[in-house]
Amino acid sequence: MLNVGTEFRKGILFVRLKGHLNKDTINKLNKRVTKVVKDNGIRNIVFNFTNLKSIDIKGINTIFYNYELCKNNEGRSLMCGNNDNIRGKLKRSRLVNYIYETTDELSALKILNLR
Repeated sequence: MLNVGTEFRKGILFVRLKGHLNKDTINKLNKRVTKVVKDNGIRNIVFNFTNLKSIDIKGINTIFYNYELCKNNEGRSLMCGNNDNIRGKLKRSRLVNYIYETTDELSALKILNLR
């Protein structure tokens, strides 16, 4: 099960994920986030993984696809709240080479507003 909370604030889409992001739940993320990013030309997105329990390669690929959409819109993607389990999987996938990691949403907001 996956809960996807979103908030659009100061030109940034904050995405708060809770539960499991995997092949069975990515459609929920695609409907709530990817479609919005595509349809509205969202430039900046912050993924909050604080309450994410697990992620698989399909989930990682979906996060990366959203990163590419923002990059094509001349924006940035950040992630925060990574627990050790999630962080390890993201490092092994090399996603951290593309998406900047910060401690929390406030730090992400400051980083994006400095641009």
